Amino acid sequence: MINRRSFITGIKGLKLTNKEIKYLKKYKPWGIILFSRNLKNIKQIQNLTSHIKKIFKDQNYPIIIDQEGGKVNRLKNLLSFETLTSNYFGQLFKKDKKKFNIIYNLFIDKTSYFLTLLGININTVPVLDLRYKNSSDIIGNRSFSNNPNIVSSIGDICIEGYKKNSIATVIKHIPGHGLAKCDSHFFTPRVNKSYEYLNKHDFKSFKLKNSLFAMTAHVIFSKIDPKNVTTHSKKMINIIRNQIKFKNILISDDLSMKSLKYSLKENTLKSFSAGCNLVLHCNGNLKEMYIVAKNSPKINSFIIKKTSEFYKILS
Repeated sequence: MINRRSFITGIKGLKLTNKEIKYLKKYKPWGIILFSRNLKNIKQIQNLTSHIKKIFKDQNYPIIIDQEGGKVNRLKNLLSFETLTSNYFGQLFKKDKKKFNIIYNLFIDKTSYFLTLLGININTVPVLDLRYKNSSDIIGNRSFSNNPNIVSSIGDICIEGYKKNSIATVIKHIPGHGLAKCDSHFFTPRVNKSYEYLNKHDFKSFKLKNSLFAMTAHVIFSKIDPKNVTTHSKKMINIIRNQIKFKNILISDDLSMKSLKYSLKENTLKSFSAGCNLVLHCNGNLKEMYIVAKNSPKINSFIIKKTSEFYKILS
């Protein structure tokens, strides 16, 4: 494990190409993230994840997916969970907690069963962003609620439910994407609320979460750091560590998103300099993958320690 580098990479297709195999062996990313383009059927996915684990000689090698349910449903070829949005569960939680507990735990158990069957061990859930009217619909029904207490409570249930099923979670998009008026895949969102407001609302749903991983928001909080998105902001990451009290592995959101305005090399270096532990690059473009790899340091003792904690939940 100690030779791995501090980045997570996507891959292009349904199986590894020779160039990708060479790349993985040379640069040893900390983990790999899979998207719909990589997922056709159970046998194909099992072959792909087995091949990845074989390359690293590690049955616990981190393989990640965005399988939220609702519109972010990478396994839609296998699981029909489009109607099971976070908003649906948030409403159910308010209306009938007993029914919520039965259905939500079934949802987590079923998702976990499939992820384990496929050789995937990390899911980038729960979304702990608040839902706001007149904000970008990039979050929308992916949020449990506009109430931070509800979001926080369901978040805890989600994290523990997956952990019980030997799947690690990635809370996102810390410290909150809900107020963004635009989609950070394409533009740089700016949020103008005060620290006091954010601390009582958006930041609150992320506080004291027992998740081993969190993913940063590519959002500028103008009253705190007017220049940098959270991913590139020492001030914001300081708040995540000291006020929100997230003490585990902090992963950047995708470095190829248009919210980040620098070159890919600079986006990589700035993320590490600000305090991200791992960077994420998703699109499977090999030329870009080389830039990220070359500018990512080897994993440090903190990442090694936390990765060992992750491996423990898999056993």
